[in-house]
Amino acid sequence: METTGTTKWNVDAAHSEVGFKVKHMMISTVKGAFEEFKASIESENEDFQDADFSFTAQVDSINTKNADRDKHLKSEDFFNASEYPEMTFQSSSYDGDKLVGDLTIKDITKEVTFDMDFNGIAEDQYGQTKAGFEISGKINRKDFGLTWDAVTEAGSVVVAETIRMAIDLQFIKE
Repeated sequence: METTGTTKWNVDAAHSEVGFKVKHMMISTVKGAFEEFKASIESENEDFQDADFSFTAQVDSINTKNADRDKHLKSEDFFNASEYPEMTFQSSSYDGDKLVGDLTIKDITKEVTFDMDFNGIAEDQYGQTKAGFEISGKINRKDFGLTWDAVTEAGSVVVAETIRMAIDLQFIKE
């Protein structure tokens, strides 16, 4: 049996966060996160260049620390979590700085580019090898069918179109 030299890494969810920020009424920022997610990497080298990154979040796990807002985000106005329960990302390239791939929300797939910092590899006190990444970038929610809009009496947009992603992921080497 021939080995390809590919190493698999699985997300360490206890040390990871999939967060986002969006302007509310153009005067404040609301932060949220997806609490349930899976991610993995298949890599042929330890700098992760051209590694295969995959990610799935359960839309129903969205948490903005406000039950009414979370219910609205899960509704047909936004994610329609009952019909589209998962949001996915599959990489096409990583050059050590930019992570490019296909993001799918509500069965709409678009190529996106995120900034990704590789923070290194370390061994924990249990002998597990871990790798850490910080991912950031922006997406336009309307590109993915999240088109609900409202305007305040003063003319301000209630929810901005730009969503800023803030994702911190730690992986465990298999």
